[in-house]
Amino acid sequence: MAIRLAPLLVAASLLAATSGGSQAACGSIGGIEFPLRVSPGKHYPTDRVGHPFFMHGEAAWSLIADLKEEEAYRYLDDRKARGFNTVLVSLLEHRFARNAPANAYGERPFAKDDFGTPNEAYFAHADRILQKACELGFLVMLTPAYLGYGGLVDGWYGEMTQAGSEKLHAYGRFVGSRYRDFENIMWVNGGDFDPPDMDLVRAVANGVMEEDPDALGTVHNAPETAPLEFWGYEPWLQVNNVYTYGPVHSAAIREHNIGRGMPFFLMESAYEFEHGADEHRVRIQAYHAILSGAFGHLYGNNPIWHFGGPGLHPPTMEWTEALDSPGARSMEMLLEFVSSVKWWLLEPDSKNRLLVDGIGKDMKRAVAAMAKDGSFAVVYMPGNKGVTVDLARFPASLVAARWRDPTSGEVTVVDGSPFTAGTHSFKPPRNNGRGYPDWILELVPADPTEQSQ
Repeated sequence: MAIRLAPLLVAASLLAATSGGSQAACGSIGGIEFPLRVSPGKHYPTDRVGHPFFMHGEAAWSLIADLKEEEAYRYLDDRKARGFNTVLVSLLEHRFARNAPANAYGERPFAKDDFGTPNEAYFAHADRILQKACELGFLVMLTPAYLGYGGLVDGWYGEMTQAGSEKLHAYGRFVGSRYRDFENIMWVNGGDFDPPDMDLVRAVANGVMEEDPDALGTVHNAPETAPLEFWGYEPWLQVNNVYTYGPVHSAAIREHNIGRGMPFFLMESAYEFEHGADEHRVRIQAYHAILSGAFGHLYGNNPIWHFGGPGLHPPTMEWTEALDSPGARSMEMLLEFVSSVKWWLLEPDSKNRLLVDGIGKDMKRAVAAMAKDGSFAVVYMPGNKGVTVDLARFPASLVAARWRDPTSGEVTVVDGSPFTAGTHSFKPPRNNGRGYPDWILELVPADPTEQSQ
């Protein structure tokens, strides 16, 4: 009995310390009502009343640890106004905050940094930011214990190893109990690392699930490792994802084809202003994911992900200025487009039956998807050299075509539209409004009376 007594006392003391999460009543963005659920046969989550959920999010890792409350509220208000509906956040920060591991008020998460001595003041601050996100209608992808790249100083893997599985299980129960009334949380286990001791992550995840069994869960692995590939079918893993710095299309199609129906999204790729990524690169990543079977994506921006804290790449502006970056404005246009179509009907053109030529490769690869009922199709072209499309894939004799500028949302009819069944080549007439070569080609069945003379 003595061997088991200490862990039980740790769990009891942690749960006794739980006082947050009691408000919770979440608002809505885009008519979504939490909680989200995953249903068999659907490649996307649905909300309380069955509406498909499109994830349109941003990495805001250091939101809780680095910002004071009024600053965090400013960020959340701005992102809601721009249509974002999801934020990725670390509950604990080890490095990427100005006072890490303490928050902006100097409050540390644990008295001894050992996961067994939570500081009520720290978690009360987290409560208030999470409550604000809930009221505004955000899905919060909450990372309870970020591991850190390579398991090193960026994250908590060292402390987790010292704490051991039983204390981490108690910590998982602590945060699961504290936030179980927040129906807008999806738990994100791991963090930039494929841990050699998987039981440390399992301990936290299982503890959370015991207290918050209805919440969805996913994992943030090392780059190029998808959750299903590394973890398999853990009971707390209901949502898959893609994390790659390579061509997103390739990684996304792979998860679409082998995921056996589990919904997936783009967790992470190059952030704007890092790895040489500009607005064009972040658009390519997002459209590659969405037209390859993902139910959404997370966009990243330096310095927003770490705000005023230290990052991995030198910031070129303050986070408040980065709120209106070219990439962020592109994401507004992406949402405008997605909201105009029944995106949940899209099936990726994985065998190139619709898009038959001019496909390209890597970051220059054009991607296409078509609605299951043949009601529309979409082609995203990172370059403007032109593509060839087989319009015989449509159940109609005529197909209307139009260009959409992904930087402005401006729509123009393609010369010669509508087109008869068969293969047709489409080439954008110029660069888009921002001077980049990427365009969206929208295709829909046309009324035969509209045929060009």
